[in-house]
Amino acid sequence: MSPRRKIKKILRSKPTIEGAGVHLKRAFGNDQVPLLDPFLLLDDFHSDNPAYYIKGFPWHPHRGIETITYVLHGEVDHGDSMGNKGVISSGDVQWMTAGSGIIHQEMPKGQENGLLWGFQLWANLPASEKMMAPRYRDVKQQDIPAVTLENGTTVKIICGTINDIQGPVTDIIIDPEYLDVFVPENSTFTHFTKKGHTVFAYTIDGEGYFDQRRDAFSYDVEGANYFDYEQDCLIRPESLVIYEDGNEVTISTAEQSVRFLLISGKPLREPVAWYGPIVMNTQEELKIAFEEYRNGTFIKHK
Repeated sequence: MSPRRKIKKILRSKPTIEGAGVHLKRAFGNDQVPLLDPFLLLDDFHSDNPAYYIKGFPWHPHRGIETITYVLHGEVDHGDSMGNKGVISSGDVQWMTAGSGIIHQEMPKGQENGLLWGFQLWANLPASEKMMAPRYRDVKQQDIPAVTLENGTTVKIICGTINDIQGPVTDIIIDPEYLDVFVPENSTFTHFTKKGHTVFAYTIDGEGYFDQRRDAFSYDVEGANYFDYEQDCLIRPESLVIYEDGNEVTISTAEQSVRFLLISGKPLREPVAWYGPIVMNTQEELKIAFEEYRNGTFIKHK
């Protein structure tokens, strides 16, 4: 067996504005292709100020990808060209396969105190499936199993398997795993990962050690201060941990607990042509997609 996965690189999420004026933190995006293949983007939208998110993401197209929206607090109203309508509430997940093309909108609303917090992940589709019929999964919180381990670690299984318990999202082309993990203080969580798959963790709360060597100088930290001579190997919120290859990851804590998303998938190793909400394999395919959007022939399936 290959050894325990080591940290390859750490990214710190960066503020950006998307949609009609939504303030969010981008954990990774276009600049990181193909570092996180088959994943393209991870956004963390987290604010208690409605002015920073209320205008949302009005009607816009997608083609060639899957978008996975996971809401921790608040709600997101959605509608699409397939006739789907609904609300993604706290703890819910929307897994949308855009395929050949879909036009949709996502309009967020906070809780009574204004808090909105969630994540959107983009996963690429292989060339052979770029033009597949769109499909949509609306997964409610009560349908997402949670497993509690002996040391008090809890894992919500959106996609993947823990202790023979499988998450509700299955039959996804890139064979992904999507876990929401909480590890209490002074505890350790070890999880098997498929060799060759891309694996990363995104920290939500608390702090933890994501590499048992605890050597802060053994990996690159993008955005680190030039004069940071005493790097800390504890990983804190809004950090993306990208792992090298291996068969398992181990995350441990000291005086504080840690919560993080643990995500993996099978790389496609295909060329990426990406502009805005459309991701194809060639510039010519991008050109065709936008021409079709302008002339009203973008939607292939209803």
